[in-house]
This record gives sequence, structure tokens and C-alpha cells, in this order.
Amino acid sequence: MTDAAITVDVPIQLGRRLVAEAVGTALLLAVVVGSGIMAGNLFPESTGLALLANAVATGGGLVALILTFAGISGAHFNPVVTIFDAASGGRPWRDVVPYIVAQTVGAIVGVLATHAMFDRTLFEVSHHVRSGAPLMFSEFVATFGLVAVIWGVARRRPDAVAYAVAAYITAAYWFTPSTSFANPAVTIARSLTDSFAGIRPIDAPGFIVAQLVGGASAAALLRWLDAETRR
Repeated sequence: MTDAAITVDVPIQLGRRLVAEAVGTALLLAVVVGSGIMAGNLFPESTGLALLANAVATGGGLVALILTFAGISGAHFNPVVTIFDAASGGRPWRDVVPYIVAQTVGAIVGVLATHAMFDRTLFEVSHHVRSGAPLMFSEFVATFGLVAVIWGVARRRPDAVAYAVAAYITAAYWFTPSTSFANPAVTIARSLTDSFAGIRPIDAPGFIVAQLVGGASAAALLRWLDAETRR
């Protein structure tokens, strides 16, 4: 899920950027998991309505969070986006591991905070089955598309990245059977909630591999396309 590769113009200390990534990712997970719990409570007999509520809340949250933190850290909230940004020259490779750690820790904290808000057990293990080749391919497609959207919009309309990413993720909730996690940090954190938004820990590695391959494939294609347009 996440997530705009926006290059920061004013140098900001790495520590501040990492805090921004951690807090932003934590709030993103609060939106995703919290809206999933609320939707499940409000629409226990209708998975469709619950998914609609979850998707709309996630899209709205993404716009707000990307606009809030883009000027500090780039508002990645997603290891795939951070890797792609570094590969595109948007930030140094030395920032990648710290960013990924901050995003993953933030995502987990966001899930724990959400459980506390809804008076659930803080530490849970998801039993929500998300397995099989179609769902793995779904995550490949979802992440491929996310990277493509970020690349295309950031090049021509950087001020619109937040809206484009949110629109894409909202749509991808519906056109992918996996509901478009498209984010390794989010996937890890969602394995720790036994709620509407959860994923079994045993299924998470397959999602993460598909996401990384999808992101890398998009980066390779986009690099080729960029070379063509520069001739």
C-alpha cells in the first residue's frame, strides 16, 4: 500500500526523515486496519460494503498523509517505493535500509495502536487466508501499477502524486483479488492483526516477494521507456 517518491528539495536530517516515515506509516496502518475493523463492525453481513468503506478510508488517508509528510521524507511509507526512488537517483542508497526499518517499525506500531483504540488484544496473529498463485500475481500487478503511477505522475505533475496514488490504491482494492497490499511493510504489519485487513503470517512472504518483483519489473520497464523518450 503506499506512497509517493517525491524528492525533498531542502536538506533535512536523516533522523527527522526517519521519524516522518515511521509516524506516517503508523498512521497509514491505523487508517487501513482501523477502517477495516470499523467496517467489519458496521457491516458484518456484507463483505462488499466493508471493503468499500475500507477502500474509501484508505484512499482519503493516503492523500492526507502524503501531503503532510512529502516535504519532509518524501512520504514513501513503502520499502518498494524507497528502493525505486534510490534506483532512480532520488535519494542515496545509504538511506534505503534506515527507511525500510522505520517504515516497518512504524507499520507495526500503527497496528498495535489501532488494536488499543478498538480495545482488542494488542498482539494478534492473523488467520485471514490470502494464498495461491492468483493472489501472488495480483500483488505483482498491484505493485507494478503503483510504481508506474508514481513514476509517471511525479515526472509531469509532482503536485498531483498524492491524489494519483490514493486514486490508484482505492481502485486497486477492487480490481485485485488481494485488495492491493503493494507494500512489504504493510504486509508484515497486517499479519499481526486478526481483523478484516489481516493476512496470515504464512502467506505474507509470498506477497512480499511478488511486491518486490513487481516493483523491480516496473522499474526496469520504466527505465527503458525513459530512455526511449529521451532520444
